[in-house]
Amino acid sequence: MSTVTLRGTVIGYDDLGPSAGLPVLLIHGHPFDRTLWAPQAEALTGAGHRVVTPDLRGYGRSGVTPGKVFLSDFADDLAALLDHLGIEKAVVGGVSMGGQIAMEFQRLHPGRVRALVLSDTSAPAETDEGKEFRNRLADRLLAEGMDGYADEVIGRMLAAYNVDAMPDVAARVLGMMRATDPRGAAAALRGRAERPDYRDTLADVRVPVWVVVGADDAYTPVADAEAIRRLVPGAVLTVIEGAGHLPGAEQPQRFNAALLDFLGTRVTARD
Repeated sequence: MSTVTLRGTVIGYDDLGPSAGLPVLLIHGHPFDRTLWAPQAEALTGAGHRVVTPDLRGYGRSGVTPGKVFLSDFADDLAALLDHLGIEKAVVGGVSMGGQIAMEFQRLHPGRVRALVLSDTSAPAETDEGKEFRNRLADRLLAEGMDGYADEVIGRMLAAYNVDAMPDVAARVLGMMRATDPRGAAAALRGRAERPDYRDTLADVRVPVWVVVGADDAYTPVADAEAIRRLVPGAVLTVIEGAGHLPGAEQPQRFNAALLDFLGTRVTARD
C-alpha cells in the first residue's frame, strides 16, 4: 500500500499491475476499504491491466474528515489521485456507494472516464425517508461504534445464505466493517444523503458501461440495475447468481469473468 496527501487528506491506495496496462480504478462502498477488490485486482492484473484501488477519505488507511463528506469530495479526491499517478483516463468502477461515486466522477470529470462499471448501485437522489435514515444511522455509529451495525447488516451485505455458506468471505466483510472509523462512516452517510440524481448524467454517457448486480441483492435489487441499463445507450447488464450486494466478493470467479469479457470486448476492442 502507498499513501499520498491530496486535497488536505492522506489517501491510501494500491497501484498494481503494469504501468502501461489499461487503467482500472475501483471504488469500494460503505463501510469497506480498498481490500474489498482484492479478487478483482488479482484477476485484472493477471490479464495485464493496471488496477488502482484507493481507500476513500474516512475509510481504511486514509485520513478522516469529520462532519460531512459529499460524493463530490470523493470524486475530486479520485481525480487528484489519477493526476498523482499520471493517469489521464481510466475505467472507473464502484460498488454500492462506490458506484454512486463513479457516477459523480462521470458527472464532474467526464473526459477522464474510459468506461463505467456500476455494481449494485442506484441512480436516483435520496428520498426524504432515506435522508432521515442515513442521518440517524450516522448518529448511531458515532455513539455506538461499528460492531453492532456490522453484525446487523452482514446478512444483507451478503446474500443471507452466504453468511454461513461462505464463512471466510463473511469474516473478511465483517472485518472491514468493524475496522472502519465511525467518524468517516458517519461523514459519508451524511454526504451521501444529499447526493444528486444521476439519471440525466447516465443518459448522456457515451462510453461503454457495464452494470452488474447480485441476483439476491437486498439493498439495490435487480430492478435498480435494469433501470440503469435502460438509461444508458448500449449498456451491458450482468446478473450474478448466488450473490447479494457484494457479488465481487461472494462470486469472484463469475464476476471477474464477466468484467474481463466487458473490458476485452467493449473497451480495449474500441481502441
